[in-house]
Amino acid sequence: MKHHTITGGGGVRLHVAETGNAAGQSILFIHGFSQCWLAWSKQLESDLAHKYRLVAMDMRGHGASDKPRDAYGDTKVWADDVDAIIRELELERPILCGWSYGSFLMLDYVRHYGQEQIGGFHFVDGISKLGSESAISVLAPEFLAFVPGLFATDVETRVSTLEPCLRMCFATEVPAAEFYTMLGYNALVPPFVRQALFSRVVDNDDILATIRKPVLITHGALEAVVKRDVVEQHRAKMPHAQIDIIPNAGHAPFWDAPEHFNERLARFCAEVATGESTRVAEKRLPSYEPDRSVSLGERG
Repeated sequence: MKHHTITGGGGVRLHVAETGNAAGQSILFIHGFSQCWLAWSKQLESDLAHKYRLVAMDMRGHGASDKPRDAYGDTKVWADDVDAIIRELELERPILCGWSYGSFLMLDYVRHYGQEQIGGFHFVDGISKLGSESAISVLAPEFLAFVPGLFATDVETRVSTLEPCLRMCFATEVPAAEFYTMLGYNALVPPFVRQALFSRVVDNDDILATIRKPVLITHGALEAVVKRDVVEQHRAKMPHAQIDIIPNAGHAPFWDAPEHFNERLARFCAEVATGESTRVAEKRLPSYEPDRSVSLGERG
């Protein structure tokens, strides 16, 4: 496992882990809210490493990356973070694999840099809106009930909220040693970072509608955090997307059902490499005329 420090948007230092076949197709894993690169352990330590170059970032404010204050509201800094990793590590048309909140970073990137340098997009129980009734409507009430406690400044309240919130991510029992490792890196995220992430007001419907690269949408059949409604919402904007509903998996299907998840991701990568996904996408995509009321530079 190699570890890199890469300067992202606004000079924020990002920690990035890398393993696998250096000559293989690149997959950039982007974790979810309050997590870190270790969330992808069952991918980084799997057979995927024989064929693919596997890269996992710590988002700003998370893991071993810098945790500045007031550096989370602008879509451009998130886009710059992803762009910096792609450029510095010379990732050639990577597959972007974003879990939950990680989907925002993929869409932030497209908004400012376009999609030409990307091979495909993998939305894993992803969300694409924040700060509106529409955004709240796809989140389970049980999860929303925990949100205020995630912003608590005292450690006891914060950890007592994090524990049940983290358990909601899984449909299967997590061994104690692994669970408390997860709880540890979740607890490392300062409450001001969590609050800043949830305070963003974002609606990516306009960006979703522009995506022409291959898309895979994965969702756990036993998901307890994000409602399955979001799958159809995203499919409506990206009619060419492939859908994979994983049985016996929750909000973290890559952990609950790693063999299924890894095999399906590998198949998607192979389709992207051969152009099969693009051919399928072209058959499903409607004609598209960019909205000239927003400059292409602003939209990417």
